[in-house]
Amino acid sequence: MILAREMVDEAPTSSTSAVSPRVRSRPVTEDEEKARVVPVIATIHAAVPGVPISIDTTKPAVAEAAIDAGAALVNDVWGVSTDDAMARLAAERGLPLVVMHNRAQPHYQDFVSELLEDLRAAVARAVAAGVPRQNLIVDPGFGFGKTPEHNLMVMRALAAVRGLGQPVLLGASRKSTLGRVLGGAPTEERLEGTLATTAIGIASGVDMIRVHDVRANVRAALVADAICRGGRP
Repeated sequence: MILAREMVDEAPTSSTSAVSPRVRSRPVTEDEEKARVVPVIATIHAAVPGVPISIDTTKPAVAEAAIDAGAALVNDVWGVSTDDAMARLAAERGLPLVVMHNRAQPHYQDFVSELLEDLRAAVARAVAAGVPRQNLIVDPGFGFGKTPEHNLMVMRALAAVRGLGQPVLLGASRKSTLGRVLGGAPTEERLEGTLATTAIGIASGVDMIRVHDVRANVRAALVADAICRGGRP
């Protein structure tokens, strides 16, 4: 079980992003994104060279600059698009690739079936682009291109996502859906909701958890892993 974090302290894996992947966020130019993220990655890599760093972006040129600065994993936050440039870059550099599910609008006829088909097609495109299947990780995209109801369905469908045969990354930490379930709890008061998704994710076969509150989630993960997968006490 690997836990990632968007902030670097205490994290076995550090995840970095210079822009919000949300559809309504302000567009950021390629040069601006590089200027934001590359120095950060270089600084982290120099300080803790043994910590793998992921770069979360939609731009292959940004990902390439981040890799040159020390990133060791590429997270394509629009991994279900038909553009395979990010996959080709990951293949060329021999790095793992996360393909995340996303849509511009949360419109679905059959949500779970379409989620699985989108991810299945994304994996096939990445393999065709040269990424070894063992280097591919899928992310169902909790909070992206989905309504709160869809996000809860993601949690119920995690075992089916794991059934695609690839490691699964879950990033539900502090998301607005959790705040809604908790009666409008603000971001900083969503720890208990996040811990619930961590435990349920592990029980459903998730392999990587992306979190903010590292210590609490590590402890929850250790217990859930021991119960569900026979992890060593």
